[in-house]
Amino acid sequence: MVVMRKKIWPRTAGDLASMVFVLTIVPLIYWFGLWVVLPEFYKDESLQYTLHFVLGTFIMLNIVGNYTYTVLCDTSTVRNVMSIGTAKPENGWWLCVACETLSPPRSWHCHTCDICILKRNHHCIFAGYCIGFYNHRYFIMFLWYLFLGAAYAFCYGSFFVWSRVPFEFSTVLRMVFPLVIFFFGIDMSIDQFYLVLYVVSFVGTLYAGVLCIYHFNLIFRGVVSNESNKNNYMYNMGWKDNIKDVFGERWYLTWLLPYVKSQLPHDGTSWCNMCLKND
Repeated sequence: MVVMRKKIWPRTAGDLASMVFVLTIVPLIYWFGLWVVLPEFYKDESLQYTLHFVLGTFIMLNIVGNYTYTVLCDTSTVRNVMSIGTAKPENGWWLCVACETLSPPRSWHCHTCDICILKRNHHCIFAGYCIGFYNHRYFIMFLWYLFLGAAYAFCYGSFFVWSRVPFEFSTVLRMVFPLVIFFFGIDMSIDQFYLVLYVVSFVGTLYAGVLCIYHFNLIFRGVVSNESNKNNYMYNMGWKDNIKDVFGERWYLTWLLPYVKSQLPHDGTSWCNMCLKND
């Protein structure tokens, strides 16, 4: 069950700027791909146009939905009811001085969020919140569909942009340094704006692609970012169970939509039982 957190406002200027960037650039790329580029290829609004429009909208829906759940889902240790029988140091529980409470194993205190995060992976500046036990699934799916959307826009944008913009030194300069137009008196046109969106889609494809490889690798290994540099295999239950640990029992359906319910296999605190199972 998704529990929404109460305070969703970003705590730092960097988080706020990153969130504003995502909330601005994603709709712009969506508009650029489906309302500018796509009609140039399928002007008669044929079946191909409809299929591409539906596919692009499906990707956009998943980006927005998964991002929303990533930001709003409470994944702190506060939402878990502590079991007195398991809250023992020998079971991995520890005292967080900042929160003044006991925290379960694999949880870490985030000084930006100012709270302990259950199975903390990392603090995401684009979400303004930490990625942990309850929103890990949504973050990974947000990254995946962001990669698909950016790659989709970049592939079609390549044909569109280079059919309108001449390939010359000034064009390459404007791609690498978009602000050069303000210093060298280059006329600002709608093509320049399209060029900027095209470059953003290219950078987004690379950035999201690298993050997908990194985070999917962690999932297959059964670890989080804080454990990635350690030779710690105590939580590795095999690739299929590791996937279930993030995406839940219906892991094979969670890629469809963020609204698909998929029960996680445990409460995020009883890691000691998992260790015994692996022994």
